[in-house]
Amino acid sequence: MKSRCVALQINRTLREVDQRMSSLASGSTGVVAPRSLSKIILGASTGTLIEWYDFYIFGSLTSVLSVKFYPPGNDTFALIAYLATFAVGFLVRPFGALFFGCVGDLVGRRIAFIATLGIMGTATASIGLLPTYHTAGWFSPTALILIRLLQGLAIGGEYGGAAVYVAEHVPDTRRGFYTSFLQMTAGIGMVLSLGVILGAQQSMSGASFERWGWRLPFLLSILLVGISLYIRFRMKESPIFSHMKAAGSGSATPIRDAFGKWVNLKQVLISLFGAAAGQAVVSYTGMFFVLFYLQNILRINARTSNVIVAFAIMAAQPLYPLVGALSDRIGRKKIMMAGMLLFVVCVFPIYKAMQHAAGNNVVAVSSTKDKVTGDIHLTPLMRDASSGKVVPASEAPHPNIAALIFLVLLQTVFSILTYAPIAAYLVEAFPAKVRYTSVSLPYHIGNGVFGGLLPMIGVSLCASTGNIYAGLIYPFAVTSLCFVVGMVFLKESRGTLIWREMRIVPLPSEAAGD
Repeated sequence: MKSRCVALQINRTLREVDQRMSSLASGSTGVVAPRSLSKIILGASTGTLIEWYDFYIFGSLTSVLSVKFYPPGNDTFALIAYLATFAVGFLVRPFGALFFGCVGDLVGRRIAFIATLGIMGTATASIGLLPTYHTAGWFSPTALILIRLLQGLAIGGEYGGAAVYVAEHVPDTRRGFYTSFLQMTAGIGMVLSLGVILGAQQSMSGASFERWGWRLPFLLSILLVGISLYIRFRMKESPIFSHMKAAGSGSATPIRDAFGKWVNLKQVLISLFGAAAGQAVVSYTGMFFVLFYLQNILRINARTSNVIVAFAIMAAQPLYPLVGALSDRIGRKKIMMAGMLLFVVCVFPIYKAMQHAAGNNVVAVSSTKDKVTGDIHLTPLMRDASSGKVVPASEAPHPNIAALIFLVLLQTVFSILTYAPIAAYLVEAFPAKVRYTSVSLPYHIGNGVFGGLLPMIGVSLCASTGNIYAGLIYPFAVTSLCFVVGMVFLKESRGTLIWREMRIVPLPSEAAGD
């Protein structure tokens, strides 16, 4: 009798949730979205915001930190070692996706992404407390690598958990709109990191910042993590997962069920090569490679470059919910494919226009090998207006900032078209019992491997060819491949009703005829 009462109470709660979701989906004016929905999105988004914040500060402070954690006396070696440490955090992401994906599908979405946030936040703050090579010797780089491994593992489970958790709370017909707020955190995280770094630099002398001020951006993550953990601990489990667990229909072997069965494995491969990889390189080109291009190829000073990119990204933020809502109306596939196609068609003309807008006539790059490490160093070359000779480029004296903001903004729009709908698409592509695992892996292979390799491959191509546009070949090729695969194999997921799984899978009392 007691178990029957519990089952009836669960059914009643689920019916209330379903009615609320249906009312929200139909746009009923008599029902207002519950405050808990805002908290759910806020709690999930702050974790992904910290993920991007960490990524940007670690990358933005490369020149400062590389000589802090590796042996002094050879700046080139220090830079290479630091970039390798940076890459480690990307390469372990798929392993984190598998591990925390299993936790999320076995134990619960909430538990998994509380764990990922705690690990990630602790690791990020630890960098701010880590002794330098001068103080601790080889302990310093060794500890930094271990911290980056922990960060990469945690990040591998963070995004999938946040996307699934939000998607399993919101109406089927508005999933694109609500999950798009998660995607906004990429741009906000970048702007926040740049703002914190610039603020710290402006509040102290350059010597003080290099001595100890660089620690402040990392330590600030303690506050961000504390707020997010407070919110997440107060959250309840996803109603879809709760129903699945009560019905006993979850997967006991998520990895085998997700990747050992061809039907699901095929969907993972299509999601990776038809969506996630293309989304990653389009987004990373418009946010990361563009910053490298402005600073290291076009020789626009770092402060101006950061302002250009930050302004363009913030100006584009309102497009995320608009594109997400549009994907609820016309479909995820159409919008993502449109973003990839626009990128393929426009990326080379945009970068040529940026070269013109810089105004210092950079036409090529030369490369020299470091005698000790063999590393290749790039030197931008400009054509001297008076002599016509090609000489090392000087810093751009009067770049057309308005034009450059517009050109970066265009790239950000392409990124939003591919990125805003992808969380909704990935969630809709997989069944609830392996959803966390299945969503996390293609996303993090796409972003951690295909996207993470973009800076290194881009620099290598520029160095080997001397062509300032050669770094675009890699994102152009990957996006072109993804566009073709997506157009042929990617199925539209907009009409997927994941809440129906709660009806398809009966609770034990229902199966017994109670």
